[in-house]
Amino acid sequence: MSKCIFLDRDGVLNEDRTDYVYRIEDFIIPQGVVEGLKLLKDAGYLLIVVTNQAGIARGLYSRNDVMQCHQYLQDQCGHLIDDIYYCPHHPDFDSQSLLRKPDSLMLEKAIAKYNIDVSQSWMIGDALRDIQAGKRVGVHTLHITPELPDRPVGDQQAPNLLEASKMVVNATF
Repeated sequence: MSKCIFLDRDGVLNEDRTDYVYRIEDFIIPQGVVEGLKLLKDAGYLLIVVTNQAGIARGLYSRNDVMQCHQYLQDQCGHLIDDIYYCPHHPDFDSQSLLRKPDSLMLEKAIAKYNIDVSQSWMIGDALRDIQAGKRVGVHTLHITPELPDRPVGDQQAPNLLEASKMVVNATF
């Protein structure tokens, strides 16, 4: 069985914006992201992105725009990411979908496809919905947040992906 890091995209792998990130010129990869991904990959983890992309359902951008951003991400990080899953749906604009976090179908599909050991795997995200999706499938959760909340959202918290990666690599189960 494989161990895996599930990664949210916006706010973890790239800077989030108040509007949607769907153009390469707006896709800003924070310092330390590539280093964090390399650290996780060197530790033997599969790296799988799971991201909601409701802007597709809203008609703001296309699936092709999402794929171009994902290709740019892969190019910038040396093709370390093993797979990328995205949900193009939003219940207010097209349809309900179990792919959409906080539901967990994107994670479940990857778990089945890659024979992932959930007891050795993590979901890293910056939103409650990311943590909820991880908890639904039984992986450890790590909340990316610049400020530590009074009540933790995930099993662990870190200010950015590099610090999160160091925590995961040094974790004992």
